[in-house]
Amino acid sequence: MKQRLVILGGGESGVGTAILGKKKGFEVFVSDFGKIKEKYKQVLINNGIEWEEEGHSEEKILFADVVMKSPGIPDKAPIIKKLHEKAVKVISEIEFASKFTKATIVGITGSNGKTTTASLTYELLNNGKKRLERGFGRKHWEEFCRTGFRGKI
Repeated sequence: MKQRLVILGGGESGVGTAILGKKKGFEVFVSDFGKIKEKYKQVLINNGIEWEEEGHSEEKILFADVVMKSPGIPDKAPIIKKLHEKAVKVISEIEFASKFTKATIVGITGSNGKTTTASLTYELLNNGKKRLERGFGRKHWEEFCRTGFRGKI
């Protein structure tokens, strides 16, 4: 029986995770409390991924094996509280995707200076003869999930 992956948030990271989940054999459902952009709807439709917008169907969400919560959804959102009450594992897109790569992942977080820090990190690692195949930010997530992990970031 396939594991059920529910993705909360139908933006770039949600759709990218949905594609990766489907590729890895999960039963995937995407739910967005707001409207999903047309371009992301088309990606979901073209990949045969079930989705909903403008609300969360608890009967479809609360019985997930794992839930990927998009970064913009607060932990105090009612659906997240209900998932925690049912002891459903709630993870980030990076945590989900990291299970499917042997790449070394360097995560840079914070409010200010991420681009600068990422650029400096890239240069330091590249100059140190550490071959970097690809770097990405959230805006490249869907493409990264679609093309797959090549083992180096």
